[in-house]
Amino acid sequence: MTEQASRAENRITVEDVHKSFGDNEVLRGISFEVAQGSATTVIGPSGSGKTTLLRALNALDVPDSGVIQIGDERIDFSKPVGKDQLRRYRAQSGMVFQAHNLFPHKTALENVTEGPLVVQKRPKDEVEAEAVELLSKVGLADKRDQYPYQLSGGQQQRVGIARALALKPKVVLFDEPTSALDPELVGEVLSVIRDLAVEGWTMVIVTHEIQFARQVSDQVLFTDHGVILEKGPPDEVIGDPKEERTRQFLQRILNPL
Repeated sequence: MTEQASRAENRITVEDVHKSFGDNEVLRGISFEVAQGSATTVIGPSGSGKTTLLRALNALDVPDSGVIQIGDERIDFSKPVGKDQLRRYRAQSGMVFQAHNLFPHKTALENVTEGPLVVQKRPKDEVEAEAVELLSKVGLADKRDQYPYQLSGGQQQRVGIARALALKPKVVLFDEPTSALDPELVGEVLSVIRDLAVEGWTMVIVTHEIQFARQVSDQVLFTDHGVILEKGPPDEVIGDPKEERTRQFLQRILNPL
């Protein structure tokens, strides 16, 4: 089976997920599915639970209850979860963070190879060859020996994408991947994500780039106050939203003046 065919079998199922921080209930019964080889974007106002939802998918923020399944790994978070189970579950997804989170003392190539070498204990020659291919995929083949401080913010974020892909995850999770970038650098990162969507990667993308969400998504989730208020194809949720709250949000984003 080819790698791309294998990826097409991967999906995400989320059932009634709750997460609180102290008295603040951030996720209040979240349920949705991400189809095999599809892109789901999550939009909504600040404080609506978007990032917490994404971190819950990777169990960086462990849910208080609910069930999440990625590929063959399924966890019921209302029951005790063992460390080995959590490790296997987290290995199903690759995360791309807002602020790059690259190792400053490692080159672009070393940042990409770190996970496969240290976590997966894979052979160095094989890992480095794949890392070179991934840097080429994100347009940075000539930057392999440069350190993060020598790269633009957009280039650093593209290294972050290559790093996530190097772990060969079943799904890729993006937490507002362009929010920390200068406007002129946003396009180069969104272009890479578009290419991944065309290739059939299963992705969940938290974004404030509404037009990008409309172009790249198979499904859009609009969150507000810890619930999914509206979900469906982008032409419906963004083009013709049913909920007044969704319409108000999009009006402010798309017509700010």
